[in-house]
Amino acid sequence: MPTNVVMPQMGESIAEGTIIRWIKQVGERVDRDEPLFEISTDKVDAEIPSPAAGILAEIRAKVGETVPVESVVAVIAEAGTAVVSLPETAVAPASERPAAPASVFVAPTSTAPPRPAAAPPPAVTTPAPVAPAPVAVQSRGGSPESPGTPPAEEVRRQRSSPLVRRIAREHNIDITGLEGSGVGGRVTKQDILDFIEGHPGASPVAPATGVSVPATPALEGPAFKPGAAVEIVPMTVMRKRIAEHMIASRRTSAHVHSVFEVDFFNVSRIREARRAEYERLGVKLTYLPFIIKAAADSLRAVPVVNASIDGDNIVYRKDVNIGIAVALDWGLIVPVIRNADEKNILGLTRAATDLAARARAKQLKPEEVQGGTFTITNPGAYGALVGMPIINQPQVAILDVGAVEKRPVVIDDAIAIRPRAYLSLGFDHRLIDGAVADEFMSFLKKRIEEFDPASV
Repeated sequence: MPTNVVMPQMGESIAEGTIIRWIKQVGERVDRDEPLFEISTDKVDAEIPSPAAGILAEIRAKVGETVPVESVVAVIAEAGTAVVSLPETAVAPASERPAAPASVFVAPTSTAPPRPAAAPPPAVTTPAPVAPAPVAVQSRGGSPESPGTPPAEEVRRQRSSPLVRRIAREHNIDITGLEGSGVGGRVTKQDILDFIEGHPGASPVAPATGVSVPATPALEGPAFKPGAAVEIVPMTVMRKRIAEHMIASRRTSAHVHSVFEVDFFNVSRIREARRAEYERLGVKLTYLPFIIKAAADSLRAVPVVNASIDGDNIVYRKDVNIGIAVALDWGLIVPVIRNADEKNILGLTRAATDLAARARAKQLKPEEVQGGTFTITNPGAYGALVGMPIINQPQVAILDVGAVEKRPVVIDDAIAIRPRAYLSLGFDHRLIDGAVADEFMSFLKKRIEEFDPASV
């Protein structure tokens, strides 16, 4: 029997996914667990394996289309089935198609008449997305509801993801007054971000607090002159997500940075002594695992840097889960090393190497990019000396690692050549004061400069 392929639930808070590539095309054979299509969500880009072997008989969601989880995006027929490829214009978007039955019959390559398909259940029509318009959020109310039926605004609140509700809470916005563009009027993350950004000539107001959300002034004219030598390409889904997260972080946190210069002389000697041993184990010993280990110990010593803010509450996290920013050809992703404080240098080296390799191969699982409590970004690998990174929400701090270079330095009134680097801590001044941030950095600096060789 044919098998429906559905948009998977790629994490507890994920409500939808965007198709960014079909690896197989209609009429092609596919094996079970073979990569079938690629999606992008709020958390991760991933290749989705086929749930069955057979022939890709139908594609129901186009590239670039965003569909709710559990929506049917394709149909796989049994091997030997005759498949007719329809023009792309003849395929309606998944959001406009009726719900598919549990099984779909596709005629096999045979002269025998096809078996009649079971009568499908009543079609459920999904409302077409409606672009959010400039509105002022009104207080709860509206038309009376029938007894026992929850108000529509309550349904919108319940169906919105935890991420959307958190953003609304942080900006004092009553989500029940927003008209969502998602399925059934659900408020999506893009809806809430668009609302916060505002619209030309509009100044939305949150009723619970009466706080006005400033509107973004309209841009006048194109970003280039007519006739200019330009190439215009659409943003990728990941690039859009990065843009959204960075703008939201700047809008949420009071960013402050503190820069320390750190001596890596001791660590460099340990690396040289253990390099061959680690290569025999199949990994390359770099400076990064030493920095991760020192950061994990520092987070234990200064736990507020490992915390987060939830409304008016401070959430002190017991686990030390350190995200490592990985640069990809198509964007940036931050896989997480869980319980980093419990791992030694070899364990951290293996974890960082594995996560980076699977990030570039698009093989990360959703849970591997969630739950981070602190982030390390390492532009020094490309030669950058110092950076002022943006905090990875909902965290309150991020560490930037500059290039480790040999520099002249005065030691005991003599000039010496030492490998040194600038480490910059970006922190949220809503929670972390400068003295606390510098206490954290001083502890981190000492742990690196006095690293114990016996712990490697």
